[in-house]
Amino acid sequence: MMGRMTDTDAVRRALAATDGLDARMGFELVEVSAERAVGRTPVVGNTQPFGLWHGGASCVLAESLASLAAVVAAGEGGQAYGVDLNATHHAPARSGWVTGVATALRIGTTLGTWEVALTTDDGTRICTARVTCALRRAKQLPRVGTQPPAAAGCGPRAGHSSDARAFLAVGLPPDLR
Repeated sequence: MMGRMTDTDAVRRALAATDGLDARMGFELVEVSAERAVGRTPVVGNTQPFGLWHGGASCVLAESLASLAAVVAAGEGGQAYGVDLNATHHAPARSGWVTGVATALRIGTTLGTWEVALTTDDGTRICTARVTCALRRAKQLPRVGTQPPAAAGCGPRAGHSSDARAFLAVGLPPDLR
């Protein structure tokens, strides 16, 4: 079965092919599915002038994880992009790694929201973020030789064609054409 077992590998390959902000920050993807994404980034190189983990780095890590999960949720050929991000910074980090876990709160048809918890190596939560992403799923083309589904209430009625397919194809009952 394709699906979750290949999602992490496919996303890793896509990340490796780019030289974006994630790569510059030393981001490492651990796992990704539509419901959960895990990754980590080193503190070194991602600090503010006072030597502490930069709050902007928390936002980048949170949005990256949620966006990767959103791309998986959008499905093959789909797209996703962040539309809202908020973050609360709880504690500083001075060394080691910051690990993020994005957990889906809701995945709908056009929007998905993930909560992202960022922790240090010793388990201290340093940030909690919520990220909402727009989901643009690939349009499904009808297969050749298939009939459209019958619409509710389009069955035979007095004075109308008993062929529901003709009604759906034209959009009007035969006596109103």
